[in-house]
Amino acid sequence: MKQITIQIDDEKASLLREKAMRYGLRPEQFITASIEDLIGQPDPDFDQAAKRVLEKNKELYNRLS
Repeated sequence: MKQITIQIDDEKASLLREKAMRYGLRPEQFITASIEDLIGQPDPDFDQAAKRVLEKNKELYNRLS
């Protein structure tokens, strides 16, 4: 596992600690969960391409179902 060190100003660090506490997490856990959520979101370009393909082939999919 890799470790990344970042610097944030004191005010943001305080807000981070408060928000993490609301969820019953340590700041490190809160940041990790936030990053995992962000990385797990689909890429908007992929979503657009998938919608175009589905729309383009809509009639075919309806006939196959």
